[in-house]
Amino acid sequence: MNIKKVYRELFRIRRVEEEIARIYPSDKIKSPVHLSIGQEAVSVAVCEALVPGDIVFGTYRSHALYLAKGGDLRAMFAEMYGKVTGCARGKGGSMHLVDIPAGFMGTSAVVGTTIANAVGYAYGLKLQSKPHIVASFFGDGAVDEGAFYESLNFAHLKQVPLIFICENNGYAIHTPQSARQRDVNLCDRVGAYGIPATRIESGDVFEIHRHVQEAADALRSGQPGPFFFECLTYRWKEHVGPNDDFDAGYRSREEAQAWMANDQVRLAGEKLSDPERMEVEQNVEAEIAAAIAFAENSSFPGASELTTDVYEESEQDGPDDFVWRGDTGGHGSGDGRGPIRDAIWSGC
Repeated sequence: MNIKKVYRELFRIRRVEEEIARIYPSDKIKSPVHLSIGQEAVSVAVCEALVPGDIVFGTYRSHALYLAKGGDLRAMFAEMYGKVTGCARGKGGSMHLVDIPAGFMGTSAVVGTTIANAVGYAYGLKLQSKPHIVASFFGDGAVDEGAFYESLNFAHLKQVPLIFICENNGYAIHTPQSARQRDVNLCDRVGAYGIPATRIESGDVFEIHRHVQEAADALRSGQPGPFFFECLTYRWKEHVGPNDDFDAGYRSREEAQAWMANDQVRLAGEKLSDPERMEVEQNVEAEIAAAIAFAENSSFPGASELTTDVYEESEQDGPDDFVWRGDTGGHGSGDGRGPIRDAIWSGC
């Protein structure tokens, strides 16, 4: 791994998140935000093992993954501002980021839902004999979902080119893992499916990368997948929002101290000379400032966006020219939905 590049990615994510936390109370950001501060190392380590054409699926806490995979920073800020220049045209917000050209598939606000999507995509790659791999990111809360176990079984059955990445920050919102699971050893559980499973406790960006790179190389050489990694990590901020929550009663500041002392952003920066680090930081700060200005100067979506990417449109304009999903007739078909359609069209 190139240390300077690693530091740039880590520092960039940290500063983006800090700027989001700074801006959020102003109400310029139009969606809830689940910050990745403290968890940057996992996304950076994994994405450094991927190549263009590889695909990642994430969660609603995916700012770090989006940026590490090459997602457009200006489009990310614009999306959170609810602007039409956003990566989802201002309709998705922080929890629904997407950058398909970068290989970052759309995220979901529902826990665990993208795991099966990732398995399906990897299966498609295998059927088409394509050389790429997929990484599926999810939290420890998602392993309580039935879809997780169905996905493990199918992925192993079809031997898909997939790497499961569990970002285990110890909590499903405010509930610790030990209060949800009698046996917290996820790797033993996954290993029961015959899937190679590794637990990485250090949070070290270079150790995580080494393990994932070995798995990625194995998949590219034709070894059947999938692989599973449980990466212990820790979020520094509240579950959703820009604030600390160590006085909320479910965790303590003392618990976080060991993780903060192991801050991968700071430790990576210390491996560079002062001039190298300052160069990286100055470039990142300028990029972030430009992205925020882009978001603030962009327009909100127009009324026509209400039906864009929702309905299949014909070449003509008018309420009768939309094909509404599930419709068997026009807007005067007597199905009871005509007044609703007319009202929406009038509003547009």
